Amino acid sequence: MKLKKLILILIFSLNLLGCKKEENSENEFNVSETIAVSTFKVVQSESRVKIKSTGMLTTENEAKYGFKIGGVIDRILVNEGEYFKKGKLLATLKTEEIDAGFEQAKLGLEKAERDLRRLSNLYKDSVATLEQFQNTKTAFEISQKQLESVAFDKKYAFIYATSDGFVTKKIANEGEIVGSGVPVLAINENKNNEWILKVGLSDKDWAMVETGNSAQIFFDSFPDEIFDGVVSRKSLAADIGTGSFQVEVKINSKNTIPAIGMFGKAVIETNAIQKYNLIPYDALIEADGKSAFVFVPLPGGKVKRQAIEISNFDNYGVQVKSGLIGIDEIVLTNSPFLNESSKITIIK
Repeated sequence: MKLKKLILILIFSLNLLGCKKEENSENEFNVSETIAVSTFKVVQSESRVKIKSTGMLTTENEAKYGFKIGGVIDRILVNEGEYFKKGKLLATLKTEEIDAGFEQAKLGLEKAERDLRRLSNLYKDSVATLEQFQNTKTAFEISQKQLESVAFDKKYAFIYATSDGFVTKKIANEGEIVGSGVPVLAINENKNNEWILKVGLSDKDWAMVETGNSAQIFFDSFPDEIFDGVVSRKSLAADIGTGSFQVEVKINSKNTIPAIGMFGKAVIETNAIQKYNLIPYDALIEADGKSAFVFVPLPGGKVKRQAIEISNFDNYGVQVKSGLIGIDEIVLTNSPFLNESSKITIIK
């Protein structure tokens, strides 16, 4: 009987000790759930809207050379990428037909001249009438103009360079039949060595851009260089193929010589002002593109997980477009260890 009482007392003591240990461990657990954090006062700022776009490089003096008259191409004397000097012969047509037309007009003029001489003498002798003399004189003048027209066309059966430049593309080849004014060579006249980046914008971005806006240009071909630029022209119609609105950015290439057709990226600084909240990078959690989350401290040592929309990143922090209206303070440190059930204590 005494042994049975002793065993019961021992079991009761062990249970009491277990309860105390449980209570102590629960208290320890509750203490460990309190996380020390620092906070950041949300800063409101403003800046000019920057628009990013990409495009192809060309020059300001792009042109397409063609013949004034149609015919068969005889020779093209330059290749793509080749530089040329002003006055150089670039291409010619076969001139057999043109020469025949010139000789025909020349013979017609000689005949009209003989007729005019004969009618002039007959008119002086009162054999021919005044009307006959005037008609013959008119025919002579028409023959003169026809010869001048053919001679002018013959002159433009040859393409000469009007200034220094280089060939960007051969549009036609020797032996092809081309019509009047059809482009044969695409060239860039190297007059002022001014390069243009043509970029396509949406209608919303196009409306914010103005001529004279500054820009920075980046090329993969020159990764260590940033080129300054300025918006020189805005297209007043959408591109039929892409539906975008074209903007031309004139580039200061300094001593660098790029190539036509290079792919570049432009960052245009507009005059439009945007307001945003600026927060540090360390405050972000679960950032995915333009979406992210931050923790906001609440009364009683609680926190709230707040979704935000990112506008941009800069050297000073993250520009938040939306999500922080009415919020003055966010959690800065230890954010990755928090959830909405966490308890926090703010350290200064």
